[in-house]
Formats: sequence, structure tokens, C-alpha cells
Amino acid sequence: MTDLPGPTEWGGGHGVGPWQGPPPDDPRLDPELLRAGDTRNVVDAYRYWTRDAIIADIDARRHPLHIAIENFGNDANIGSVVRTANAFAVHTVHIVGRRRWNRRGAMVTDRYQRLCHHDTTAELLDFATRAGLTVVAVDNVPGASRIEEASLPRDCLLIFGQEGPGITDDAKAGAPLTVSIAQFGSTRSINAGVAAGIAMHAWIRQHADLGRAW
Repeated sequence: MTDLPGPTEWGGGHGVGPWQGPPPDDPRLDPELLRAGDTRNVVDAYRYWTRDAIIADIDARRHPLHIAIENFGNDANIGSVVRTANAFAVHTVHIVGRRRWNRRGAMVTDRYQRLCHHDTTAELLDFATRAGLTVVAVDNVPGASRIEEASLPRDCLLIFGQEGPGITDDAKAGAPLTVSIAQFGSTRSINAGVAAGIAMHAWIRQHADLGRAW
């Protein structure tokens, strides 16, 4: 048994009710949440915290990992990618192409995750150069290295194409490393949101301090 805060609210109802007893003297806490309860999709360690306080704490824990997804066809997986990026404290999620995307899959995590828009892939690649990030394309294409065996750069931008066509030629040309995810069944590809989660976790296994995980 442990007294440390757990990662989710599942199993014990959704969130917590009003604070019992005198309110704590903590500037990170939201008086309204203390009064009414906190049913947000946040880890227990952030219960009753203001949104700004949560963001500030995550900012101090973010990894030097950036994620980009090309959204030229209004990809429905972006919300899922944002939610997973938030779980892994990714530095920034970059969305290339269309600004509008379905936020439902993000499960409100976009409120706490850094997001950045780029009109073109060329604009994204220019950002990566200026930020000192090594671009790694994730796509099952001939010549790709297996992500299960590849050494991912620490200061890294993982770029994913939209569902179906995969990454663009510009992304392929701008990435010194392309990695693929090993598959063993009949499908030609796996869901883009799932692929992004696998790739992010591969980076986490290589570079994250697991002692700081919830």
C-alpha cells in the first residue's frame, strides 16, 4: 500500500467532493474547487489546483520532446495525440496545416498542453532547426529503422503524417532519421494516434527519469 497520489480517479468515483474542514493556505488551490469539489480529468496530485498552477508545475517537468502531426486532411487523431502528449509531459504539440481539429479526443488535456500551429511542413522544419531539435519521421516506409532498436535523440521532434497517406515528402526530406513500428498482422498500418503513443513511449523509455512519474 502507498499513500502517494494515484494517476487517475478511476475506481473511486470521478474526482473529489468539496474540501472538508478549514481550507488550506496554499496559493495553488482554487477556492471555487475547494468549495464545490473537483471532477476534472487530472491526476490526484493536482486536485483543487488552479489551471495556471497545474500548467506551471508541468512546465517544470516537461521533456525536451516535441510532437508534430500533419493535418492537411483534418485528421481526427489529433485529440488522441494531444492527450497522450500531455500524459508524457511532452514539451509542445505542433499541428501543421489546418488550424481546426476535433478536440473531443483530447479529453480537455489541451488546456494544459503547449500547442503550436504551423501553416506548412517547411515552417515546422525551420522551427526545429532554430530550436536545435533533431527531426524523426515515424512512418512504415522502406528503409526506415525499427523504432524498437533505434536510438532516439533526446532533443527530438517526432513527426507523424495524417491517417492514410502518412508523412509528406517534405517531412521525409527534412528528417535525418525515419523509424517504423514493427507489425506482425495483415493491416498495412496502425492508427496514427496509436502510433504516436508507441513512439512517445519509446522516447520515454530511453530518456525520461521514471522516478518523476506519477
